[in-house]
Amino acid sequence: MAYIPKDEFSEQASICEYLSLQYPNVIFASDLSGIKLTKGLAVKIKKLKCARGIPDLFIYEPRKGYCGLAIELKATGVTVYKQDGTLKNDTHLQEQEEMLTRLSKKGYLALFCLGFDSAKLIIDTYLKWFFLTFI
Repeated sequence: MAYIPKDEFSEQASICEYLSLQYPNVIFASDLSGIKLTKGLAVKIKKLKCARGIPDLFIYEPRKGYCGLAIELKATGVTVYKQDGTLKNDTHLQEQEEMLTRLSKKGYLALFCLGFDSAKLIIDTYLKWFFLTFI
């Protein structure tokens, strides 16, 4: 049965469930950014973050010289880049890309994933390490 995307939260929850079932010994953490919060809770959570643009998912498993995998998940159908390959002119996307770059410089594989299928492919590839040349 094919996966039917809903929204970023649903896709992130599905990825977390997939990780738990497929890789039960893998340590990971998922950010709460995709959840609609009351203003009070949003203020509290903001105080717990070190910076803006923290990725949605961290997998704390080293592979092939990387410290771990950081994924900024976007819902299926969302586009991050323009047709010419440059990042869309969006402050939030720019903050996220800057954080992914910072994490890459610190030894993480850090990237955008567009939807469940993309994230699943990257996670499976990373954890099984049949790595493709596009990275």
